[in-house]
Amino acid sequence: FTLSIVANLACTFFGTSLSELIGTEYSSLAIYSFVYGFFGAIISLLISKPMAKFATGAVVIDGTEGPAERWLHSEVEALSNRAGIRMPEVAIYRGSANAFATGAFKNSALVAVSDQIMEQMSKDELRAVLAHEISHVANGDMVTLTLVQGVLNSFVIFFSHIIARILSSNGNSDSRRSGGAAYTLLVLLLQVVLGIFASLIVFWFSRRREYAADAGSARLLYSPSPMISALRRLSNLQPGVLPDSLKAMGIVEGKKTSIWSTHPAIEDRIAALQNMDTSNML
Repeated sequence: FTLSIVANLACTFFGTSLSELIGTEYSSLAIYSFVYGFFGAIISLLISKPMAKFATGAVVIDGTEGPAERWLHSEVEALSNRAGIRMPEVAIYRGSANAFATGAFKNSALVAVSDQIMEQMSKDELRAVLAHEISHVANGDMVTLTLVQGVLNSFVIFFSHIIARILSSNGNSDSRRSGGAAYTLLVLLLQVVLGIFASLIVFWFSRRREYAADAGSARLLYSPSPMISALRRLSNLQPGVLPDSLKAMGIVEGKKTSIWSTHPAIEDRIAALQNMDTSNML
């Protein structure tokens, strides 16, 4: 949506319009939508690590800072080796109980935990949280979520222009160009409306990722018990609120869930772990 506003302002400055650049052929519109839809999502992914550090004030550690930091660093290293990925950067930030993982590549990721989750959890519980975040990285969840977002962005852009053409000019390109300002505003409005519906799909997919990361934690630790214990602990804590851009990457979003949530309810996650097949974990 932000890119659309910038592009429309730039086109106005140079005396043209996006509708004229797109042309009347659906194939041109589809190519434009695909490129435009993925551009913002991919840029967000590529800058996710520095932006996450900036947004949370996370400080990367190397284990020499003290006993707690040394333990944290060594646990991430051990879990990364077990998961078959290169060790991510490890960071600590000030805030309520939460943790997150991010990064454009599974072998160049970032795992960060809050100082309060380190204080309020036992080592077994915190190890389960770290295994959950390492599973996100090993599963390539950040990249997959970006691809889903890019596809949905493309559909939103494509159909917003199609619907705007129908509503503004019954498909007549000359009428559309003559009412350029009204057409542009209609496209932006439709992008907002369709974007809301698209976000529901992103939230649904994000909730499925959390179940998979919980299961990944259980497999890395050869038992679902530590992750169950960690989730129960989180249900009794005030969860830390992450910036909007990082909510989907956190260990927990809140104690309840809805169609607008990036995470399932904690009790649903515990139930899924309790129903796991543990016969092949040892």
